[in-house]
Amino acid sequence: MKTRTRIAVITAAGIVAAGAFATTFALANDSPAMHGPGAGRGSDPGAVTMPRGGPRDGGCLAVPAIVDPSGTLTEAQRTALAANAEEEKLAHDLYTEFANRYDLRVFDRIAASETAHLQAVRTLLSRYGIADPTADQAPGHFATPAVQATYDRLLAEGSAGQDAALEAGRTVETADIALLRESLDDLTAPDVQRVYDGLLTASQHHLAAFDRHLSR
Repeated sequence: MKTRTRIAVITAAGIVAAGAFATTFALANDSPAMHGPGAGRGSDPGAVTMPRGGPRDGGCLAVPAIVDPSGTLTEAQRTALAANAEEEKLAHDLYTEFANRYDLRVFDRIAASETAHLQAVRTLLSRYGIADPTADQAPGHFATPAVQATYDRLLAEGSAGQDAALEAGRTVETADIALLRESLDDLTAPDVQRVYDGLLTASQHHLAAFDRHLSR
């Protein structure tokens, strides 16, 4: 199924694919460890300082600098790039909120990582002349109604307790991995491929971190 005709709809049980792709998740940049939603917009994401720590506590390696040449994106791939920006914003905003509620460093670390991820995607949006759906959106607010509904639902689920918040994090990262793998299908643009590959590795680290906390 082409990415422009998919929606990732998150439920308590996981992810159900249906309808229009642009309604996946997202991340806004209000982590105290970084510089806010507009940090480095249009700058080289390789210059971003990632949080201390590593995969075991939710940190991850920096997303590679965008040094590869641009390519050609189909309309579906342009839609997917905007959807990935909203996913990164959703993840950041959700984890930041959970970090404020629960004494778990994993949420702080992953939220800070998501800040750099969004910056990289924003750089690509600018490079390809695609409108940024996360621009000027306050924490917890999203341009796409389905993304807003997903954030509100996951926030409510994660408010039930620390384990519920970790499960919400697992849901987000599982959906993120599926979205990135789908976004990579038939993609030929070298710069977008490199960023997606970096984001995919990061999401796998984040998912593993949530799994470790839930297994304790």
